[in-house]
Amino acid sequence: MSQHAVELAQGAKQLGVALTEQQQEKLLGYMALLNKWNKAYNLTAVRDPNEMVSRHLLDSLSIVSFIDGQRWLDVGSGGGMPGVMLAIMFPEREFTLLDSNGKKTRFLTQVKNELGLGNLQVVNSRVEAFEPGQPFDGITSRAFASLADFTHLTRHLGTTQTRWLAMKGVYPDEELAAMPVDFELESSAQLQVPGCVGSRHLLILRRMNQG
Repeated sequence: MSQHAVELAQGAKQLGVALTEQQQEKLLGYMALLNKWNKAYNLTAVRDPNEMVSRHLLDSLSIVSFIDGQRWLDVGSGGGMPGVMLAIMFPEREFTLLDSNGKKTRFLTQVKNELGLGNLQVVNSRVEAFEPGQPFDGITSRAFASLADFTHLTRHLGTTQTRWLAMKGVYPDEELAAMPVDFELESSAQLQVPGCVGSRHLLILRRMNQG
């Protein structure tokens, strides 16, 4: 077992996430693709593969227990975090990864094809121009925008039943105060990500009326 495989297995166990052998294989396969494409496409500021397990794989897996509902959107998906990891963990659910950067969506399409992720759809579009056939059950973002921009730009993609999951570093009091008036904080959680130094928080938001 490689060093990265051991770190991933131990970290997932600490998070309470059960990985099958196939899931572990796909997660490490994704990391290898990310490392390879990053040299040319600048997908992530994390250059060292030894940091990718904790800062990308485990960080994304830290929200697994908060995922329910069938249809999810990962907005501003970039290199595919957390969307790719969630698609690997929940093969029975549908994940749409949206980004306006063509290089990044080309990479995500390659990931989908190489890892055989039939439940993953890649969309190259600006979020405000994206018009899916039906609203999503959940919308995730990781380092995409402020909470005000995240909720404002995606409001047309959800309903009062949708949950917006924003992954943040330090608890964003000022961002919460600046959110649109029809959004509220349903709950928040401090995430303990093995190997990650610094504060990590998940904020779960809801829209209060359909207006």
